[in-house]
Amino acid sequence: MRLDKYLAQSTGFSRKEVRRFMKAGEVVVNDLEIKDPALHISDEDDVYLSGYPVEAPGEKYLMLHKPLGCVCSNDDSTHPTVLSLLDLPRAEELTICGRLDVDTTGLVLITSNGKWAHKVTSPKHKTGKRYQVTTADPIPQDAITKFAKGLMLINEKERTKPAELTIIGEYEAEVVLTEGRYHQVKRMFAAIGNKVEELHRVSIGAISLDEDLEPGEFRFLTDEEINSIQ
Repeated sequence: MRLDKYLAQSTGFSRKEVRRFMKAGEVVVNDLEIKDPALHISDEDDVYLSGYPVEAPGEKYLMLHKPLGCVCSNDDSTHPTVLSLLDLPRAEELTICGRLDVDTTGLVLITSNGKWAHKVTSPKHKTGKRYQVTTADPIPQDAITKFAKGLMLINEKERTKPAELTIIGEYEAEVVLTEGRYHQVKRMFAAIGNKVEELHRVSIGAISLDEDLEPGEFRFLTDEEINSIQ
């Protein structure tokens, strides 16, 4: 594919705008500054625009390790957003697959594919989200049964869908949800008289947070991870 077409399809800039970037020395391919719009680009080439890596044209699928104090929003006046952590062109146009609270850490999936994002978040697809939980008080054994039956939350008309609770320690557990109500994990523990002190999402379906990602870092999903969401 021609370089100008590659950049235009990948970034949303027009070919005319792309050529302006080239004249300004803003396009680098395999560590070489390129000004030829007709240069052929293959999947093996490393392409940069204004210092940012440019992925091949097509949908984008990413995982991000959300840090504390960051919000899952396209824009926020008081906190940094997860999209602001992405060193990618037009990152603000990507879709965040679900939400984590400002004080919750862990796996966030981000994509340009709206249909794929819906499969991740819709309860109809029953995509399990696994969380690590630390509580203020000891977790009783009967909480396992209560979570499995579903709980009535304050200001809700229906019980939560069955959730899998695994007690790891006196104050630690893992919870798997197939729905995503507002502050659901925190509210479920509140419903049994406990309080969540720390909350961390470790997986969504078969996609687990990459252990090599530090808080605030991201990577593109593999084809296997993308196709695991059905």
